[in-house]
Amino acid sequence: MDIYANIPLFVSVVELGSFSEAARRLGINKSAVSKRISALEQALGVKLIQRTTRRLHLTDAGRQYYEYVHQAATLMQQAQDALASQQGAVQGSLKVSLPNVFGQRHIAPLLSEFTRQYPAINLKVSLDDRVVDLLKEGLDMVVRIGDLPDSSLVAVKLAPCHSLLCASPDYLARQGDPRSLAELRGHNCLFYSYFRGGLEWSFERRGEVSRIKPRGNIKVNNSEVIRRLLLDGMGIALMPRYLVEEELAAGTLVPVLSDYQAPTHGIYALTPERQHMPARLRVFIDFLKQALAERGANW
Repeated sequence: MDIYANIPLFVSVVELGSFSEAARRLGINKSAVSKRISALEQALGVKLIQRTTRRLHLTDAGRQYYEYVHQAATLMQQAQDALASQQGAVQGSLKVSLPNVFGQRHIAPLLSEFTRQYPAINLKVSLDDRVVDLLKEGLDMVVRIGDLPDSSLVAVKLAPCHSLLCASPDYLARQGDPRSLAELRGHNCLFYSYFRGGLEWSFERRGEVSRIKPRGNIKVNNSEVIRRLLLDGMGIALMPRYLVEEELAAGTLVPVLSDYQAPTHGIYALTPERQHMPARLRVFIDFLKQALAERGANW
């Protein structure tokens, strides 16, 4: 058996914590993964992984082996990327995950131009509002909006993201236009379930920060649905400007409590920590930053 050929397989099993996940990423069946890991252990003469019904555990030998071979696997990939760059061809597969509505409205219109510029890049895009595990799902990049938790991932800011309170003129005509955050407590507030700020809305006014826990009868995990509910006159919501810019321009939605400023967040590309970013990923991030800036993205 060629030990070196199985280094990427072993690294995938360790990083994903599962034979099944490694098999799915590599496009082989689970039994083949198990057999190749067993053969690797036999060839090395040591036990690398302790298998239980619930999870995998590295042995001391397995942990030491991984510390070396994952560096080797990274260097092998970097060598391939460097060679491709020298030949002038940016190529390879790129798997990215985008927030649902932002991806549809602002990234999807850019993909055709990107693939025309880089036809040798195989782009696989998924749209999902949940917080996906980049490493476990074998992704090269995810786009996230808002505050970022501490992690080993590398964050590149693509664009700013401003939010504001808004409602339909019809709702405000029926329920009244709140003049303070205290009055906002008496209104039906629509809440986004995946809001990264927690259960409170935070605002700044004249140098003072105030927080309020919104009250309402609808909580949704999709911001497009909240936009629809706003247009139907169902309440007030804190929305990213990129999602309601057209409605604000048309007057079908209007700002509420505009003298209260919600915190400015960022739209970020998150990637695994690497010594050298693969060329295919670097050009994709640079393309998005430039394209969003050219579209006047200052949401």
